[in-house]
Amino acid sequence: MKINQSLKQYIEKNVFPEYDKNEIGHGLEHIKNVINKSFKIVKENKLDVNQDIVYAVAAYHDIGHHIDSKKHEIISAEIMSKDENLKEFFDDDELVVIKEAIEDHRASAKRSPRSVYGRIVSTADRSGSVEECLERTYTYGQKLLPGATDDELFENAFNSLTKKFGEKGYAKHYYKDVSYDNFLRDIRKLLQDKDKFKKTQREYIENLKAKHKI
Repeated sequence: MKINQSLKQYIEKNVFPEYDKNEIGHGLEHIKNVINKSFKIVKENKLDVNQDIVYAVAAYHDIGHHIDSKKHEIISAEIMSKDENLKEFFDDDELVVIKEAIEDHRASAKRSPRSVYGRIVSTADRSGSVEECLERTYTYGQKLLPGATDDELFENAFNSLTKKFGEKGYAKHYYKDVSYDNFLRDIRKLLQDKDKFKKTQREYIENLKAKHKI
């Protein structure tokens, strides 16, 4: 990654700590994964892009998730656009590109991203493993359905992931990403058997609980 080191230091010091406010599935570990996957996509697809913009979009894309998960992409873009310190690193046109890419990253968006940067981060934001996916869906479900039992959360996860990643699912990706292709194959296979899906998710969640991560 060829990133402006002053930008990187600013984001690590001032932006990354904000992710402690999000639930674990959209916390800092997820953000770092999306950043790394974004640059992997850039390399694998030989994309000619401004790497500082890629980094900024990935770093800010979920920052407002704790405020309102249902429109977090809009809130996150607004938070980024109000950060006056970014004017030290980007001109006005670049800041518009970053804002639009954050707005466009969500899998359920009805339109395709307006720029290469939105397509990169939208692709990178898809899960890289079944374990990560099932953990994120559970913790997100806890936020949406407070008081729900584990069995209810597992049922909700199965239904949500079928809509998102099933054969006719709405999740889209725009660039070659071998890890995502492997994940999609594995999650679709698991979704063919609801009992096995629930058993697998329960094992992952029990492991998280044992480690006191949730």
